[in-house]
Amino acid sequence: MTEKPRAADPGTTGSAPGGSATAGKGAGEEPRVVIRDKRKIGKTTEQAVTDTSAADAAADAPAEGLVEEAEVVVDEIEGEADAPVSGPPVVDAPAQASEEAAPANAPLGAELESLRAELDERTRDVQRVSAEYANYRKRVDRDRSLVQEQATGTVLTALLPILDDLDRAREHGDLVGPFGSVADQLTAALGKFGLTAFGEQGDPFDPTRHEAVAHQTSADVTEPTCVQVMRRGYQLGERLLRPALVAVADPE
Repeated sequence: MTEKPRAADPGTTGSAPGGSATAGKGAGEEPRVVIRDKRKIGKTTEQAVTDTSAADAAADAPAEGLVEEAEVVVDEIEGEADAPVSGPPVVDAPAQASEEAAPANAPLGAELESLRAELDERTRDVQRVSAEYANYRKRVDRDRSLVQEQATGTVLTALLPILDDLDRAREHGDLVGPFGSVADQLTAALGKFGLTAFGEQGDPFDPTRHEAVAHQTSADVTEPTCVQVMRRGYQLGERLLRPALVAVADPE
C-alpha cells in the first residue's frame, strides 16, 4: 500500500533522509513553497544507520517501497509585495480626454469669434463717431471764425466813411491839436481788429484791389501805375472790404 504523504511540522526540522524543512513563518507574511522528496528508501539503508540513529529514523521513516513526500510551506506573499518594480512607472492617460475636450471647446470657439466680430464692429463705430466729431469741431470753429470776421467786417465797413473824412481833413491840415490825437487813436484802435489801409500814389495798378476811375498815359512810368489816389481802400486780414479809387497812367 501507498501511504498518504504527510506535511512536515513547520515548527521543527524533519529528520528524513534526503529531505529537509525550514522553520516556517507566520501565515500571511510570505507565500508558501512546497518541496517534495520522492526518493525510495530500502532495507540496506536502514541497516547502515547506527542504533541510536535507527531508533530516531524508525519513528520518522516510512515503510519499504513507500515514497516520502515532505512538504515545506513558506509564505512569500510579503516578500513579493515588498519586491521593487523594475522599469519606469506606468501612468494611464485618459484616452477620451482629447475627444471630450474637442466638442466642449467648439461652443467656446464660436462664442469667441462672435465676440471678436462684435468688438471689431463697435471699434469701427467708435472710430467713425470720433472722426465725425472731429470734423464737426473743425467745421464749428471755422464757421465761428467766419461769423466773427463777418461781424467785424460789417462794423468796420460802417466806419470807413468816417475814416475817409479824417483823411480829407488830414490833407487840408485840419487834424491838429486834440482833434488830431483823437483821429490817431481811432485809427490805432481799428487797426487792432485787423483793419489795414492800402492805396498810395506810385503803387502798381492791381485790378483786384484798385478801381480805376481815370486813365492817362505818361512817359515817366514803365507799367500801369496809380498816379493819383482819390479814396483809399481797406481790407480786413485777407478779406477786401473796399477797393481803392485811383487814376491810372500807362506807359507811352
